[in-house]
Amino acid sequence: MAHVISEECIACGTCIDECPVGAISEGDPIYIIDPEICTDCGACADVCPMGAISKG
Repeated sequence: MAHVISEECIACGTCIDECPVGAISEGDPIYIIDPEICTDCGACADVCPMGAISKG
C-alpha cells in the first residue's frame, strides 16, 4: 500500500528529494504521492518534519 500525505503537510519539499522513484509531486496546497509509482519504502515519512506522511 502506498504512503499518503495528510493535511498537516506544509509543502516544505523535504520529501521530494528523498523519494527514490519520483512518486511525490507538488499539489495544491499539499504534496501528493502517486500510488501507482510509490514503492512503500518509507523514505519520505522518515524525513517529514510534520509527520504528515503515513501508510495509506
